[in-house]
Amino acid sequence: MKKDIHPELHDVMVECACGNSFPTQSTSKEIKVVICSQCHPFFTGTQKFLDTAGRIDKFNKKFVK
Repeated sequence: MKKDIHPELHDVMVECACGNSFPTQSTSKEIKVVICSQCHPFFTGTQKFLDTAGRIDKFNKKFVK
């Protein structure tokens, strides 16, 4: 491997807008995110599916036997 061509790796704390933070490694010196696994609706179980024009029911009728 060639020397002195790789970026420097830093130990950083990722900070979310919700207040959660966790350690990781990155070439950036600081990381700030808007949404993380602690506040994302998919991971917290608060995700809601919008049934526009009965598409879910239409799918279930068509493929569930």
